[in-house]
Amino acid sequence: MSCVVTGGGRGVGRGIVERLLADGGTVVVVERDPEAMFWVQGHAEAGRLVAVVGDAADEGVAARAADLAERSGPLTGWVNNAAVFRDASVHDAPVGEVVDLITRNLRPAVVGAATAVRRFLAAGTAGAVVNVSSHQASRPVPGCLPYATAKAAVEGLTRALAVEYGRHGIRSNAVRPCGARPRPGIPLRTRRSRRAFSTWWA
Repeated sequence: MSCVVTGGGRGVGRGIVERLLADGGTVVVVERDPEAMFWVQGHAEAGRLVAVVGDAADEGVAARAADLAERSGPLTGWVNNAAVFRDASVHDAPVGEVVDLITRNLRPAVVGAATAVRRFLAAGTAGAVVNVSSHQASRPVPGCLPYATAKAAVEGLTRALAVEYGRHGIRSNAVRPCGARPRPGIPLRTRRSRRAFSTWWA
């Protein structure tokens, strides 16, 4: 099997990459920050890791990631984890800036889901799309309006994908990782997060 994980260079994203590697597949990691990919080359499973430096919101980058994944086997899963954390409120930020921040968090999930679904349908195979959400989708905190709005939309996207493509064997789920404070250089892999991810991925 082969999978794509966006925003997989650090934190939750890297923890997901490690979880998928443990299953024996090839994982394509999409990461905007090249410095976050320092660990790939020296990884014990480097032969099953492929790094793509680029913006997950770019359809060309997503297509390249899918192509690379399919070189090692059928694409079986896509994890939309890439996100932008930047505070803004409508009372003091330009509306255009707020909308842009919402888009920067929502577009990568739409691009990733669209790329994965099209590949699954073209290959006639089942597959899984996992969207990483946040507790802020239902419990926002002050100052995080763009992020909370985008994550609520991501959960709506997840449900719509499930309804529209479930009949094709394409599963769509969202996960809200538990809060944690990973130490520098240590991937976030709590037992609860790993167990929850395994449940939705299976």
